[in-house]
Amino acid sequence: MASTSNLVRETIDLSAYPDLVVVYLGMRVNVLRGIATLLGFGPKIASAVQARPEGLLGHENIVYSLFPPHIGMRQYWRDFDSLERWSRSEPHRLWWKQFLRDPKGTGFWHEAYFMRGGMEAVYVNTPGRSGLRAFAPVVDARGAMFSSRQRAGVDGQAASPAPVTEQDLPGPAPRDES
Repeated sequence: MASTSNLVRETIDLSAYPDLVVVYLGMRVNVLRGIATLLGFGPKIASAVQARPEGLLGHENIVYSLFPPHIGMRQYWRDFDSLERWSRSEPHRLWWKQFLRDPKGTGFWHEAYFMRGGMEAVYVNTPGRSGLRAFAPVVDARGAMFSSRQRAGVDGQAASPAPVTEQDLPGPAPRDES
């Protein structure tokens, strides 16, 4: 029988973080020119994390795959409002607008999980059915599914406008669900 004398088993007390949000993000190279895009974001993300945005509790880098190159991160935010406020401010606001205008050979996604319950996700130019898409129906991120706040069912209004409006987005018109 194996000895458990060296076994260290720990857990965490999240009572100080009742509104915790965990968000996984990824950028995937879809075509060769996307490698430069992917590599160019590393220093930008590092700089943004080093600036210690209000509400960001933790950040970890993740390599999802080497082929195709697909890297990302996991972040822990104190609450949704902090995450949303940061995502609507510089430099993120500019990154998102530029990405949606031209993804430069990459795809991007995020999945967010809320301590109080609920999840939300968005996938832009990411082929396949990874993450929540592996089993859940996929719908256009338009209308009631346009913003993270709406997808997550978070009450209230955002403190600042979204980096882009639904009308700013290129691509197909919203599906007619009638």
